[in-house]
Amino acid sequence: MDYLGLLETFAGLVKNREAELCELKKLQEEDWSDVRRNQKVKSLEEFVVTYKKLVEGFNDYEEFLKLDGITEELKAEHKRLEDEFNKFYLATLLSEKYDENDCIVNITAGAGGTEAQDWADIVFRMLTRFAENQNLSYEINDKLDGDGAGIKSASFTVKGVFAYGIFKSESGVHRLVRISPFDSNARRHTSFVAVEVVPIIEKTNFVLEEKDIRVDVYRASGAGGQHVNKTESAVRITHLPTGVVVTCMNGRSQIQNRQTAMNNLVSKLEFLHYENEQRKLKNMQPVQMKIEWGSQIRSYVLCPYTMVKDHRTGQETSNVVKVLDGEIKEFSDAWLRHKYKDTDK
Repeated sequence: MDYLGLLETFAGLVKNREAELCELKKLQEEDWSDVRRNQKVKSLEEFVVTYKKLVEGFNDYEEFLKLDGITEELKAEHKRLEDEFNKFYLATLLSEKYDENDCIVNITAGAGGTEAQDWADIVFRMLTRFAENQNLSYEINDKLDGDGAGIKSASFTVKGVFAYGIFKSESGVHRLVRISPFDSNARRHTSFVAVEVVPIIEKTNFVLEEKDIRVDVYRASGAGGQHVNKTESAVRITHLPTGVVVTCMNGRSQIQNRQTAMNNLVSKLEFLHYENEQRKLKNMQPVQMKIEWGSQIRSYVLCPYTMVKDHRTGQETSNVVKVLDGEIKEFSDAWLRHKYKDTDK
């Protein structure tokens, strides 16, 4: 494979990111307290430096190859460079409009009572651990406990550079097949959980009119501090024209939760509008504003055999425990490759 030729195709992208890095460094010199900007600077520096090292490394490899031919040492060096290129290539795929934004992850248990609610709790744990594994922070917005076990729903915000780009592969229906721990007859059950990932859009032209929303306040349920559980501080906002609902209960005041919920609602509606416009350009049917159940994107099978398989890419592993512990980057990477129609491993 002509890696130098492939690297040349990314020269324009690298040049653009170098220019962005230069502008951010100027701002950084004026104010070092912006954590998000500092993270972006570090990320861009790593991207640019990696590109330059790869170009230099493959050039050196070609020169040594002409002098000495294939040696074991050169084979090892080529393998190292190849691995670094694959990591760099994945980073180039995180270049869509909202990829670098923070995001909101919404988890909703499907029908099935306690069984589905327990699966929702497992998915919640898997995705929050995935955030930690990727050095991203997260903050719980809302979490509704299940009837006896698990959760009915949960929402959390993931913060960090490329949070949405990393998490967007998880949006869809996740299917679990296992012997139910809640079935006294030890029968096999299938459970479904819907995961929705929405980027947080800070600069938006979307206008939200008061007549189009309904705001409900209620007392937060589940674990929490004394203040959270004794006041009606939790907020639910419904966008009446579309039926989109957002909730927030993590703040100490109703005002704080309302502001967070409003910001999340505007982000969600702006993103849905953007998705619909993109689909129109491709002559595709627009997505619906309401969350609807569709076919599963990934199956997690614990019985009669163990396997996790992504139905979009074909990526699979038998190490279910590792996946449920949040090690799902292989699925995220495979989805990015598949999305951009690249079959190289």
